[in-house]
Amino acid sequence: MADTEKPLLIKRYASRRLYNTETSDYVTLDDIAEFIRLGREVQIIDLKSGDDLTRQYLLQIIAEHESRGDNVLPINVLTDLVRSYTNQATSVVPDFLAASFEMLREGQSAMVENMTKGNPLASMPGMDAMRAQQEAFLKAMTGGFGGMTSAPAREDDAKDEDQEDLDAIRKQLSELQDKLSKMNK
Repeated sequence: MADTEKPLLIKRYASRRLYNTETSDYVTLDDIAEFIRLGREVQIIDLKSGDDLTRQYLLQIIAEHESRGDNVLPINVLTDLVRSYTNQATSVVPDFLAASFEMLREGQSAMVENMTKGNPLASMPGMDAMRAQQEAFLKAMTGGFGGMTSAPAREDDAKDEDQEDLDAIRKQLSELQDKLSKMNK
């Protein structure tokens, strides 16, 4: 049985073929995406140079899903990500995204409880906007998957409320970005 605590090591050969070292067979990007969906961590290493190519291949998997119409990332989020590479707030973005996805994994009820009760970060300026953004993101991510949310099937009223929530979050995010811009000047 494979040790699922250690990352699954995938080696990329000069022919660009990807080799699963646990099962001793070749794999595709779809196979790697499935390993990840099943909870496995993967590490992709270039056999010749020893370079870690994991980030490059994970980005490629995301790009392929997005190009096939499996749109998870809205245009405004993609635009903001591109902007984050060119402004001075770059160091905040990776930490924010990592924290957001960690909270997503912990579950909706745990996230709301952590952000509202007994958390010393809750009193920091901008945390309300960040919490609202994370809650909207979580709602969007879990709304379409059975068993991941206790909410009933959406109706028109719920969609209107969601749109209002998203508009409010966008406004708060814009205000936060303005504050960050002013802090960096």
